Amino acid sequence: MDVWIELLISTCLILGASFALIGSIGLSRLPDFFMRLHGPTKSTTLGVGGMVLGSLLYFSSRGEGLSLHEVLITLFLLITAPVSAHMLAKAAMHLKLERSSKTQGEPWEQ
Repeated sequence: MDVWIELLISTCLILGASFALIGSIGLSRLPDFFMRLHGPTKSTTLGVGGMVLGSLLYFSSRGEGLSLHEVLITLFLLITAPVSAHMLAKAAMHLKLERSSKTQGEPWEQ
């Protein structure tokens, strides 16, 4: 395998793992549900996408061609993450969960 391909794969994996770690830390450290929702939906999705991209590049560079598994995982991830976050946020707004004083806006009172 070419050194540049290995460097690109390593970069994707390290960046993906870093984003996943930052999203996980945000999930555990932020004060209320609405703020915690951003951790897994934004940075963790980007992190898993980076790791899947690294996997796609690795298996494609071995001469086996484009792997359908990684493409399907990426599509499923990018479709389901925003939809599930939207559903969770709507359910939390419907239940009128307590919010931190730093959370802005009150959409259910409009």
